[in-house]
Amino acid sequence: MVNTLSLYKPLLHGLLKLAGMNRRVVEIESGTAINFWVPSDETTSKKKPAVVFLHGFGSDGILTWQFQVFALANKYAVYVPDFLFYGDSITDKSERSPAFQAECMAKGLWKLGVEKCTLVGLSYGGMVGFKMAEMYPNLVDSMVITCSVMALTESITRDGLQRIGCPSWPQYLIPETVEGVKTLLDVAFYKLPWIPNFIYKDILEDMYSDHRKERHELLEDLIVKDKNFTAPHFTQRIHLLWGGDDIIFDKTEARNLIELLQGKATLHCIERAGHLVELERPFVYNRQLKKILASLHEDGRGN
Repeated sequence: MVNTLSLYKPLLHGLLKLAGMNRRVVEIESGTAINFWVPSDETTSKKKPAVVFLHGFGSDGILTWQFQVFALANKYAVYVPDFLFYGDSITDKSERSPAFQAECMAKGLWKLGVEKCTLVGLSYGGMVGFKMAEMYPNLVDSMVITCSVMALTESITRDGLQRIGCPSWPQYLIPETVEGVKTLLDVAFYKLPWIPNFIYKDILEDMYSDHRKERHELLEDLIVKDKNFTAPHFTQRIHLLWGGDDIIFDKTEARNLIELLQGKATLHCIERAGHLVELERPFVYNRQLKKILASLHEDGRGN
């Protein structure tokens, strides 16, 4: 039987091309390349504000952000990269830190001609986004953070794993069985719709069979000891757009994040939506995201 995702992806990619997007693989350095979805018309895109979507740990960029790309590609220059060891993004380096992911994203964007952008980061993508904002403040003008934290500390890890009832992040985020995929999605959605069993099997085969070792290493490098974490000072404008019923990083974590940002971030919660709010309630998410992006660029400080 044909894998349903292997059928869906070419259809999605074709629709993206009709929406003015193209796929490009950007060589960062010898042995390291990042897969991007980018605007097809480079000349027109330079006149639009750049918005960069950073995906979470469970899926690649375009599957995560497909509904947002279609909603925004007409007005904004949209860029959707895959992190290393997702999609066709790869490196032969041993580095696995969020800082290295951030460096590769920044270098890829510069090679694509992006000088300033708004980052929209989900979960792991938000953590890499914070690192990009810290390391490259001239590139990252503003941020929209969804269901994420500044850094995955030991205490955040302990609390999050307790809420979802899982002993470790790898066991939850890198499932080995169909039941593991069901658990991953059931936790990540407020109300997961019925999905036939063969779809879960296809997801397991398509999304969690490659680069398992490297993704384990990414998670190992992600966790920070509490005593070693100090919140940087961010100059960017930051908005938090949250799934109101997220149990991985709940509203308490969102409020804690605002405290770390010294109260300089706004928070909007979308109720009846979990961790994957951009997929679960895409129309509501897109409406709020459009309002945030409009506010960021109306004052003339945007790209």
